[in-house]
Amino acid sequence: MIWLFIFFAISGFCSILYELVWLRLAMAQFGVTSASVSLVLSMFMAGLGLGSWATGVLLRKYGSRIYFPVLRLYALSELLIGVSAISVPYQLRWGREFLHRVPSFSSAGYYVASGSWIGLTLAPWCSLMGATIPVAMMAIRNDFQRESHRAFSYLYLANLLGAVAGSFLPLLLIEKYGFNGTLRIGATLNVLLAFSAMTFLLARRGLPSPAALSSTFKPDWTRGKEWLVLLFATGLTSMGMEVVWIRQFTPYVGTVVYSFALILAIYLVATFFGSRLYRTWSHKSRQQQLEFLWVMLGGLALLPVVTAEPKFHVEPALRLWLGIAPFSAVLGFVTPMLIDRWSGGDPDRAGTAYAVNVAGCIVGPLSSGFVLLPLLSERWALFVLAVPWLALGCFPEIFFSRERLPNWRRRTAYAFAALAAFAVIVSKDFEDSISGAEVLRDHTATVIATGNGLHKQLLVNGVGISYLSPVTKMMAHLPLASLDHAPQSALVICFGMGTTYRSLLSWGILTTAVELVPSVPRLFGYYHADGPTLLQSPLSYVVIDDGRRYLERRNEIYDVITLDPPPPVAAAGSSLLYSKEFYSVAKPRLRPDGLMQQWLPYGDAAVYASVARALQESFSHVRVYQNPSNKGLHFLASETPIPALTAEQMVRHMPQSAVRDLLEWDNPSSTAEGDFVAILNHELSLSRLIEQDLQAPALQDDHPINEYYVLRRGTDVGREFRFDSR
Repeated sequence: MIWLFIFFAISGFCSILYELVWLRLAMAQFGVTSASVSLVLSMFMAGLGLGSWATGVLLRKYGSRIYFPVLRLYALSELLIGVSAISVPYQLRWGREFLHRVPSFSSAGYYVASGSWIGLTLAPWCSLMGATIPVAMMAIRNDFQRESHRAFSYLYLANLLGAVAGSFLPLLLIEKYGFNGTLRIGATLNVLLAFSAMTFLLARRGLPSPAALSSTFKPDWTRGKEWLVLLFATGLTSMGMEVVWIRQFTPYVGTVVYSFALILAIYLVATFFGSRLYRTWSHKSRQQQLEFLWVMLGGLALLPVVTAEPKFHVEPALRLWLGIAPFSAVLGFVTPMLIDRWSGGDPDRAGTAYAVNVAGCIVGPLSSGFVLLPLLSERWALFVLAVPWLALGCFPEIFFSRERLPNWRRRTAYAFAALAAFAVIVSKDFEDSISGAEVLRDHTATVIATGNGLHKQLLVNGVGISYLSPVTKMMAHLPLASLDHAPQSALVICFGMGTTYRSLLSWGILTTAVELVPSVPRLFGYYHADGPTLLQSPLSYVVIDDGRRYLERRNEIYDVITLDPPPPVAAAGSSLLYSKEFYSVAKPRLRPDGLMQQWLPYGDAAVYASVARALQESFSHVRVYQNPSNKGLHFLASETPIPALTAEQMVRHMPQSAVRDLLEWDNPSSTAEGDFVAILNHELSLSRLIEQDLQAPALQDDHPINEYYVLRRGTDVGREFRFDSR
């Protein structure tokens, strides 16, 4: 039993590691769209459920014919899971290459095709992960009869312990070894698990055979199907709420990978302690009924409504712990209890029960992301998810068909449910704290437009993305004015407030914008009065898609590609727009003498050096300018020499409409020549940028220096970049 606990703890760690890394690799291959992310997570969970269910069925049918220790099947499963760590990156890359050879795919067709490929890639390997639970339960049933009725909760507890470590340790491994190096570490652990299981079997000589013991097991088949309904509901509620939590707490914790890891870690730690409490409780009083659990589950699910209240000024981590941990702990108690009670230790029934729970885990995020959050605020989405549990706690007889609750319990349940509903009514969402804000919701984000005049701001999920600034105008005018020919077309990746897009249009050229969040371009008119008119221009084309995926699937050629990834520089997934792989995709979409403009607002020495090195290794010619009003950098990159034009020559290239746009927010005495002189006088040496941290590798998909930074914080490598124009 102790060995199985250790095996499943390590296996749980590897599972979370693979989920985190495979998700990022799939994003790099198929885009960062919500649909793509949902497909990866759904296929991962579907594989777990399918493997658990199918293995349980096979063990029921053929278990009596197994005349060798069943742990051999476990060892084989772990060995094949280790193989998956190496094979999945190649399979995802082959899928991308294959789909790009079929240019006739529409956007919807591409989603279907990419989703099918992701499913065929991940589901078989993940089914091996799900298969380990019924196999280990059969081993426990055969050799540890007294513990067989609680076998699932034992393995579930061990898996959770490993998953807790998997929520944060892989982030450190990725920073040190990259994504593929981290996968190799996971594969090594899985191979060691397989070897250890086989070694353990060699020391178990003389124990009864599985076939001899399997006939002594007599499960209780009287448990009703209501347990399965509850298991589906717990999976749906937990994973559905996790999607809501991320959007609800993002204004306080930010968008970096460590913020999401903190939410996951709190959820898993609390679930672990809840499961541990269940193990202790079930050992003493397994038959006791706990009707009050259901109303507790519903009431505690609404705690984030209170802890995310904007008027409460508390530490972000404390908001998360108080809001997430109590609900997760009760969930950790309930889920293994339901599976133990329904399965009675039988691997087949446990496999089915776990598969039903996983099915809820698939439906939950899809329901929250594509139905509830586009229609409702975060607190009302939580309320919808909590209502079934509140109703079940107040009226259990409707579902369980047994005696009514004692009056004192019913009154307590009523009071608890009423208090939870009252909290939802009186609380506020983050956007409610911003007076005069215009709020739009879609399946990707909650978008907030606020402010007046030149103090307008754009917030996505409560995080400030952009504000009206001449810097965003210069992102368009600097590269276009640096060309030695008249431009014909331009592309901007990341629409934001539309300022750069508007400046590109002022040149009278075909202009395309690619934006990931559908609601963002709809606010163009809020920031610029002529926005709706510009969107109707025959020169204007706005696309809702992942910018990198768009470039890979289109054949248009541009004079300028400009991009301004949303801050912070360390935002999760942002490296996919700073990496060498991105530049290799963008470069063929430029004319031979075209320019790419890359904006980098800030960062430490390692980030600046890695981005500079990635550009240097991707383009033949790179020039970099410090923006005079802040520490941000404008990179210009091309395959041909970039003309060293004077400010006067650059202005002569500009149409009068572009000059007016450049000076729109300047002082009346400002001139276009003066704005360019300020930029040109702050040119920096690319080699000096790289020398700031010679150990920093070029930023790549596999090694996103900007996103993973904990290990280098507090060291010389993590120091602030020293600007130097030499």
